[in-house]
Amino acid sequence: MRAWAPLLAAALLAFPAKAADLVVALTTPAGKPVANAVVMVRPQGFSAHGPIRFPWPYVMAQKDMQFEPFVLIVPVGAEVSFPNLDPFRHHVYSFSPAKTFELKLYSKDETRVVKFDRAGVVVLGCNIHDSMSAYVRVVDTPFAARTNANGQAEIHDLPAGPATVTVWQPFLKSRNGEETRGITAPAGGGALRLAITADLRNAPLRRGGY
Repeated sequence: MRAWAPLLAAALLAFPAKAADLVVALTTPAGKPVANAVVMVRPQGFSAHGPIRFPWPYVMAQKDMQFEPFVLIVPVGAEVSFPNLDPFRHHVYSFSPAKTFELKLYSKDETRVVKFDRAGVVVLGCNIHDSMSAYVRVVDTPFAARTNANGQAEIHDLPAGPATVTVWQPFLKSRNGEETRGITAPAGGGALRLAITADLRNAPLRRGGY
């Protein structure tokens, strides 16, 4: 029997486990989809090789007296651009423990850059326009995505095995605005689906103009 062990090991290496995809659907108890939630997956025993990178731009623009996007996902160590696209000045700040900073008054077509070097939630505001708010979620996993208008987010290429899924949204009523679930990504690849129901607090209106 032992003679077959090396052959079995070689066969397993020749046919490695396929990566899996995860689709998360987040809704309220009434069935309303929840957008702008950040889905983070941490596979057990996984460690990223090299810096984490995402395909979207690390940009938090100020346009029509709003931040765009409302929620931005970036990896630890990312530098985020803050361009002012409005015809008036903005004064961007955050008092969040994950990143405290201040971008004093700057005008149209000017840009400032901030490096986010600690995982966590960074709440943004404008010292001139109180109605402006947004969030930067700094993550320490390459498996992260934001839910769309349909309340869905897709995570691709998960390694096989157990993993923890954390869903964060600024208005979730749960502790720290998070819901956590356990999953097991199959060795044969394919797609997993995870449905999560969560209550939301009333969100403040985002208004443009003066």
